[in-house]
Order: sequence, then structure tokens, then C-alpha cells
Amino acid sequence: MLNKIRRIFKILTGRRDITMLSSAIVLLFAAMLNPSIPLPHNIYTYMFVVDISQSMNVKDAVLDNKTVSRLDFTKRIMHDITANLPCGTKVSIGLFAGVSVAALYQPIEVCSNYAAIQDTINHFDWRMAWSGNSRMRESMLGIARTLRAFPEPAQVVFFTDGEEAPKLHAFNTRDLSNFQGGNGWLLVGVGSEKGSPIPKLDDKNQLIGYWANDSFAMQPGIAQISEANIGIRDNNVASSNGDRYMSRLQEPYMKELAKLVNATYVRGDSLQTVLSAMSKQPPAKRDIAPFSLRWVLASLAGLLVVFSYLPKQVLRQLLKGNKASAPSLS
Repeated sequence: MLNKIRRIFKILTGRRDITMLSSAIVLLFAAMLNPSIPLPHNIYTYMFVVDISQSMNVKDAVLDNKTVSRLDFTKRIMHDITANLPCGTKVSIGLFAGVSVAALYQPIEVCSNYAAIQDTINHFDWRMAWSGNSRMRESMLGIARTLRAFPEPAQVVFFTDGEEAPKLHAFNTRDLSNFQGGNGWLLVGVGSEKGSPIPKLDDKNQLIGYWANDSFAMQPGIAQISEANIGIRDNNVASSNGDRYMSRLQEPYMKELAKLVNATYVRGDSLQTVLSAMSKQPPAKRDIAPFSLRWVLASLAGLLVVFSYLPKQVLRQLLKGNKASAPSLS
């Protein structure tokens, strides 16, 4: 028995190709067992919050050299962001209107649910809003409450123009000086600072006018005339260009708000800008998870198979080259 083992060992050590092929077979059998080792790794989970209030219908964003609405621009950039997220990343999508944020679903893995996430983005519409106003400052509290209901931590990426309707004043400005929930959040500004009228659309999404300045008028001692308490603006429609309310990206305000809640602001004018800002967000959490060695073992087995044949091929090529270069005796 011992002699047989010695003979096998001598054959294996004397034949490099057999040794490598035998080792490859052993590695393939080991890979079939799917071994793993526990390793700490970062877990990235996001809640994308999308402003669907009526100011997001303003067409002042540029996409493929065409002017589109802020909401359409947001949809496109969210499509591209989702396509660039690595497998294992989890995503939830929330809609913002009025003072609250509604999560459409809890975080789901981006690759196995890719089609469902993209379909959700496709169907964003201002008519999904449950309120005609947008109280962004108040929404910070709503986002924090939504995150607490998740089974796992998540980072926030909030796409909005920063428009407050009704406008903030001493009676409706929420004090966020002690707010602790925004650490690591990302506020993404959408739109132009130039200023454009807010279109007023009917239930069939047809333009019937533009929101007037009267819709945002100030009344002493109470909220502005935008029906803040019952969730809709009044029905004023601008009768002339001079009466239109001009909406714009509220970048200075969003920077101030981001600083107040310990978040980060970035203008969402390009995919790379947003992805770069997201890469700087801390992971939602760090946990211990099994790291599969299957592909490591299978890859090593493949390399051994290649190397077992490589010397013969190289030698054959060298011999052919020597014969071709040998001088003639005639």
C-alpha cells in the first residue's frame, strides 16, 4: 500500500500537468461545497425620496439638449443611478408632498428587483400627490419617522427643487435646531435658479394656466393663502404673465437646510455629480456576513487547467520558431 502511494506521488511530482489537473479537480469539488468565511462589510441601503408637488412640473431642466420638467429630469437621473448601483445594494422609494413622505415599499435588493424599481420610477406623477403644498422643512421629521419604521437603517437621497409652499414666515417655520435624524442624508437640487411659472394642470394632465402670485400671498398672523391646512392651493390661475408666480431652484435655502440637519447638498445637474456625492455617504450599517469562496476556488481551478497546458503550447511554439530560423546547409 505504501509503495502504491509512493508511486502515485512520484508520478504527480514528475508530471507537472497531471499535478495541476489533479489539483484543479480537488478545487472544483471544494467549490461544490460552497464554503464561506465571515467577513465584516459595509451595507448600503437607500431611500430615494422624490418631490411630486406641482412645482416639479416646471420645465426648466435640460435633458439630452431638450427642456423637460423637473420631475422628468428626476426620473431619468434615478433610472441611471439605479443602473449604476452594485448588486447587494437595497433601495426604497418614497414620495413627498405636503408635509409627509410615503414609502412605496421597504428596502429591496436592487438587482433581483431591478425591473420593479425601474417601473416604479416610470410611474412618478404629480397626480399621485395627496396634497398641493410642499413643506420641505416639515418633511425632515416625516422622513425620520419613515426610516424608523424600516427593518434596517437606510440613507436618504432627496430629489427636490426646495420650493416651500406656502412660503415660510415666523408662524410656520419649524425649529430644526435640535433635529438629529439627517446625519449623512443627501439633498439633491433639481431645476434652474432662473425662475419659471408653475403650470396648472387638470386631471388629464392638460395645461389650463399658471399659478398666480395670489396663491402664495401672505396674510397677517396665519399661513399663506395656499390652503395649507386642508392640503390644496386655492384655484387662482394667472390671467397674465405679470401675475404668474415664478418658481426656481431654492439652492441657498437647501444648503442652509442641509447644514441645519447635518446633511449634504448637491445640485443634481449630472449623474456623475450625484453618484460622487452618494459615494461619500456613510454606509447604512456595517455587519458580519458570509463571504462565499466558491468563485475563488473555481477561478483557481480554471487557472490550473490553463497552466497545465500552457508549457506544452509555449514549447511547441519555440520549437517551430527554431526550425524556421535554422540556417540551411546547402
